[in-house]
Amino acid sequence: MSDLFKVAPTPPLAEALRPTTLDDVIGQSHLLGAGKPLRLAFESGKPHSMILWGPPGVGKTTLARLTAHAFKCEFIALSAVFSGVKDIRAAMEQAEQHLAQGKHTILFVDEIHRFNKSQQDALLPYAESGLVTFIGATTENPSFEVNSALLSRAQVYVLQALSDDELKQLLMRAQERVLSHLQFDDAAVDTLIGYADGDARRFLNLLEQSSASIKSSETTRITAEFLQNALTLNARRFDKGGDNFYDQISALHKSVRGSSPDGALYWLCRMLDGGADPKYLARRIVRMAWEDIGLADPRAMQIANDAAETYERLGSPEGELALGQAVIYLAIAAKSNAGYNAFNQAMAFVRTDKSREVPVHLRNAPTKLMKELGYGHEYRYAHNEPHAYAAGESYIPDDMVEPDWYQPVPRGLESKIAEKMAFLRKLDEDAGG
Repeated sequence: MSDLFKVAPTPPLAEALRPTTLDDVIGQSHLLGAGKPLRLAFESGKPHSMILWGPPGVGKTTLARLTAHAFKCEFIALSAVFSGVKDIRAAMEQAEQHLAQGKHTILFVDEIHRFNKSQQDALLPYAESGLVTFIGATTENPSFEVNSALLSRAQVYVLQALSDDELKQLLMRAQERVLSHLQFDDAAVDTLIGYADGDARRFLNLLEQSSASIKSSETTRITAEFLQNALTLNARRFDKGGDNFYDQISALHKSVRGSSPDGALYWLCRMLDGGADPKYLARRIVRMAWEDIGLADPRAMQIANDAAETYERLGSPEGELALGQAVIYLAIAAKSNAGYNAFNQAMAFVRTDKSREVPVHLRNAPTKLMKELGYGHEYRYAHNEPHAYAAGESYIPDDMVEPDWYQPVPRGLESKIAEKMAFLRKLDEDAGG
C-alpha cells in the first residue's frame, strides 16, 4: 500500500544524459575514435586494468561503467575518499561471490590518488590474481600518486577537458532529450561554456540551474545577462595542491623567462582567479627575479620584493596589481641565469670536494700567536691598490684551480660586469698572476 505514495526521484541532468554506449560518449576522440587505444581495447573482447587520468567531468566514471557493460561484468565502485582496506576486502568477497556465479567483476576506484600506500597495496594481490579487473580514476598525475607496483599493472589513459564544440554537442543532446523548452542565444552559450571550463558535469549542472530558474520566470529564451543573474557560478578548474597548480606555476615562470608579458599576466591571473595564495605567488615571483634575471637587471629583484611587500600591506584585490606589474617587468627585463648557474656549480663542487684550508694570507689574526703563525701576513688591502684591486692576488685555496663559475651574459648590466671582469683579468696578467 505504501508503494502508492512513493515518488521516484528525478535524476540529475548529468545522470539522465550519461552515455549508455561507447558511441554516445562526447569527447575523448583521441582514445575512442576508430583505431584509437580505448576503442581497440573495447573491441578486443577482454578487459584489462587501467587508470583513467584527467580533469573533473570528462567521463572517467562513465567509461568505467561502459567497460563493465561492454564485457558483461559486475561493477563495484569505491570512492577512495570514503573507503579503506576494510571496504576493499568486502568488495573482494563480493567479487568472489560473482566469480562463483560465473561472472567477472570490474572494481572501480574513484580518486585512486586519495588511497595511501597500504590501501593501494591491498589492491595488488586481487588485481594480480585476476579476481577483479581494476579501473582507477584520478585527477592527479599517476606517476606521483599511484604506487609503482600498481601502476605497472595498469594501462594509463589520459583524458582531456571537453572542447567548446564538444560542449555545444552536449547542449544539443540536452535540448533534444530533456530541455527542449529552452533556447539559448549565442552569448549565453559562450557564457555557459566559459564557466564550464571543459567540465561536462559542471556544464550540465549549469543547464539544470538555468532550467530551474526559467520555470519560475516563465521565459524560454536564455540570454547571457539572465545567466549572470540566475546562476551560481563556480570558480575555474583549479587544484591548489595538484598537477594543475604546478603546471600553471610552471607556465607562469616560463612565460617570464621567455620574455612574454602577456603570457605571464595570463597565467598569474588564471591562478589568482582559481584561488591560488597570492603570498605564494609573490614568493615565486621573487625567485624568478633571482633565477632568470639576476645581475642583468638588479632592479627586478627590488621590484619583485616591493610587490611582495605591497601585497602584504594591501591584501586582495588591491595588492594583486603590484604582483601583476612585477611579472610584466620581470618578463621584459634583460635575462641572465649566470649567477644561478654559478651558485649551483659552486654548491655542487663544495658538496663533493674535500675540506680545503683557508690560505694563510686570508686568515684573520686577532691574537699575537696568530700573527706569529703568519695569519694575515702579506695580505694586500685592495683599497690601497690601483683601481682598488690587488692584481695577481688569489682568494681561493692554494691547491685549487680557479673555477670560473660566474660567466656573465652579454645582456643588461651583466655586459658591463663582463667588461669589468675582463679589465681585472688583464691587470692580473700584467701582474703575473
